[in-house]
Amino acid sequence: MAIEQRRRTDHLTGEPAPDPPRIAWRKQMRVRVLDAARELTCEAGWDQVSLSAVAARAQVSRPSVYKEFGNRAGLGRALVVRETRQFLAGVADTLHPGLPDSHACLEAAILYVLTEADRQPLIRAVIAAARHGSDSLLPYLTARADPIFDAGQGLVKDWLGTRYPEQDTEALEMTADVIVRMTISHLILPADAPRTTARRLATAALKLLREPTTEGGAR
Repeated sequence: MAIEQRRRTDHLTGEPAPDPPRIAWRKQMRVRVLDAARELTCEAGWDQVSLSAVAARAQVSRPSVYKEFGNRAGLGRALVVRETRQFLAGVADTLHPGLPDSHACLEAAILYVLTEADRQPLIRAVIAAARHGSDSLLPYLTARADPIFDAGQGLVKDWLGTRYPEQDTEALEMTADVIVRMTISHLILPADAPRTTARRLATAALKLLREPTTEGGAR
């Protein structure tokens, strides 16, 4: 009955009804906890962050943090997922609609990742710690089975599909996989200036796409 009443209110006002107090508090608490975890990670690194410290910074109880995130690993995962989603939104804006030339567009997107990561405090902190082999948040940025990696790969694959509609799914997936893996690799262990790396990665990745075949199977 309450749900139906909210739907009627939404329909009449054109705006969603406010959340019930309990749900609103939980959402606010979650944001406060993630903000606190982010601040502490940027200050000292994830290895030094405890749930007690996060709860104290967020001014909530430790049991509330456990109830919302399960454990420290759950909090770390939620923190990196939130940060990466915001980061990927910037990548998406670079790709769509993007520059008319596909190579230039991909190069710009890779360059955005390589340069913007240095401007984002949390991502910069994770990468800096990873270069010294000490930060345990890194797996959430690099693990193949992680939804963060899949989100990045899916974003690039969709973009490739709009630019190269003649390519089959396997070629698009392989190319997207290489782009994401190599970009992350250069984030952790940079070899050249970001602009040089972006250009080289874009060139190498697009060469993986299969040339259209003519009748009879000739390249």
